[in-house]
Order: sequence, then structure tokens, then C-alpha cells
Amino acid sequence: MKAAATNNAPPEVGAALQRLRLARGLTLEDLSRIAGVSKSMLSQIEREKANPTIAITWRLANALGVAIGELLDDSGKSVETIRVLDAHETPTLPGAHAGYTMRILGPMELAGKYEWYELTLAPGGELVSQAHDPGTTEHLTVLHGSMELEVGGTKKKVKLGGTARYPGDLDHAIRNAGKTEAKALLVVIHR
Repeated sequence: MKAAATNNAPPEVGAALQRLRLARGLTLEDLSRIAGVSKSMLSQIEREKANPTIAITWRLANALGVAIGELLDDSGKSVETIRVLDAHETPTLPGAHAGYTMRILGPMELAGKYEWYELTLAPGGELVSQAHDPGTTEHLTVLHGSMELEVGGTKKKVKLGGTARYPGDLDHAIRNAGKTEAKALLVVIHR
């Protein structure tokens, strides 16, 4: 008797969950409220950092109006050739108290590996960061205005169109000393 080949890995519920949630125009907060599952748990599931219990999977399927099997079945994935996120769908980290806004441009499944952001600094605004994990690097390209970068006590000005590459595993700060708003693309690479 020939044994059937089996895949011992659990199904990747996160990708199906995110696809179904976005297809319905729901935010993580919306789905959290409808399904009664915390927003942080939903985020972990979508990033494949946590596997949901059967009870949570059932609640999510009901909230999305699909059979539980649709969340567990990888074979029926429809692949969009081009997926466009409207501006309101791009997650934003507000730092109004410090004069910055960061739009998360990279997909959540790459968080902790490769991250890219649109950083906007008001005049006098700053983004101050503690050292990230060893080996982390950052790449800052100024798209509008200019910025001052401080890494481990060393300061440099980055002008319009310039790119600064620096160790993200040291304490660092990005400041706008100018009188107009400054904007940059910030890429973080974790090792």
C-alpha cells in the first residue's frame, strides 16, 4: 500500500485572512470589532507570527462571511497581478507630539526583515530611535527639503536628493532644522 504524501506544515491562514479582509475593505480594527479578536492577535496571524485556534478561525470565518475551509485552504488562492492600495489603506504611525508622520509602505509580512516608510517631518520635528538589533542598517533618501541625521553622536546634513546610509544598531535621530516640511524615504534592513 502506497502512503500519500502529506504536508506537515499548518496552513498559512495569515495570507488568506489578509486577502479576505482587504477584499471587504476592512481594517484590522474593523475585523477585530466584528470578530471579537484583538487587533494585535489579528496582526500576528496576518504576519504568520501566530496560528489561530479553531475557535478563533471559526469566529474570523463568520465575521468575513466565508466557510472556515476558505481560511484554511491554500489551493484556492487567487493571485492579483497588480494590487493597488489607496492612500487611506496605507498604515500610518503618527508622531504628532514629535512632529513626524511615518507611512508604512512595505507589506506587513516583511516587517522585521525589510521595512520602508515615507517619513514626513514638520519644521523642528524629529524621529528619535533607540538602537535596533545588531546588524540593522538604515537608508534615508530626502525627497523634499533637507534633514539632519545624528548617529552615535555624529551629525550630518542630508540635502534634497541625497541618501544617507548608516548603522541602525546605534541610537539615532532624524531632524528637520528647516522652516518648511521635509519628506524622505526610509528603508530599514534587519539582519
